[in-house]
Amino acid sequence: MSQDKSGYPVMGETHPIHSNVYGPPQPGFGIPPPNYSQGPGGPYPPAAGYGQPGFPQAGFGPPGPYPQMPYPQMPYPQGPYPQGPYQGPGQPGFPGDPSAPGGSPGYHGDVPPTYYDNEDFTNSGFEDKSIRQAFIRKVFLVLTVQLMVTFSFVAIFTFVDEAKVFVRRNPWTYYISYVVFLVALIVLSCCGDFRRKHPWNLVALSILTLSLSYMVGMIASFYDTDTVIMAVGITAVVCFTVVLFSLQSKYDFTSCQGVLFVCLIVLLLFGILCMFIRHRILHIVYASLGALLFTCFLAVDTQLLLGNKKLSLSPEEYVFAALNLYTDIINIFLYILAIVGRSRD
Repeated sequence: MSQDKSGYPVMGETHPIHSNVYGPPQPGFGIPPPNYSQGPGGPYPPAAGYGQPGFPQAGFGPPGPYPQMPYPQMPYPQGPYPQGPYQGPGQPGFPGDPSAPGGSPGYHGDVPPTYYDNEDFTNSGFEDKSIRQAFIRKVFLVLTVQLMVTFSFVAIFTFVDEAKVFVRRNPWTYYISYVVFLVALIVLSCCGDFRRKHPWNLVALSILTLSLSYMVGMIASFYDTDTVIMAVGITAVVCFTVVLFSLQSKYDFTSCQGVLFVCLIVLLLFGILCMFIRHRILHIVYASLGALLFTCFLAVDTQLLLGNKKLSLSPEEYVFAALNLYTDIINIFLYILAIVGRSRD
């Protein structure tokens, strides 16, 4: 490497290993770049650019300050955003409801709405509980009237001999009452709009109650008085125990409706078999299974009435709820009556 008179290397000459064919020659590896500003000959003029317009390249002299672009160095200007609390309906960008009256729950004036304003739009649990309790009272009131009418018919056909003679001489009345009962039951069970329409729902329920009461009284007339009284007492104890158990139990009986429906179909087929096979033990077994099945139905319908499980009845369905409980209790009575009657034969 050649040197000038001052002892510095000549520009443009590089070490052969570190020559750069794509740009200007670079100093060799391991040799620090010279400081031309401190040389005895004074600073050298900066080298010219390398053909890149608009971007002049600096020479080997001391680097000067880089040119700054015309960006503002002061804090960014703030837009007209509100820095204070919300301004209510008149806030820019968040228009309020101009049609809301001043006294409405959604109107808050110049202050933001509070968390507790949501209470104006929610129903409390106490209101739901009071509605459910009123529904339960109405159902049990209707059920009490139905049971009083039915067991009045049972008492008449049990203690009055003339009534016994009448029903035994006129069996066609039983079939008429059975047809009327089926029609009323289908209407109340399948026509949801009809059973919620007052007072026609109560009229249909009254017709069903009278027809079923006549049927139960006529069946009770074929048994002894002691048997009927015993069956009434057992039915009352069983129903009271099941209702009390349904009130206190944590087990959800409403999830067993499908299983109970299948068992009901099997019981109907068993009843058809008992019509052709006249055997006392077989009839007692059939009556025992029927009483057990409708006891389970009573537990399910009681929990549907209370509404504290997975499934529940609407408070508008008080006629349907009373109908379910009434038919369950009557079926339990009839099966228990058959059990006691066959056992005493």
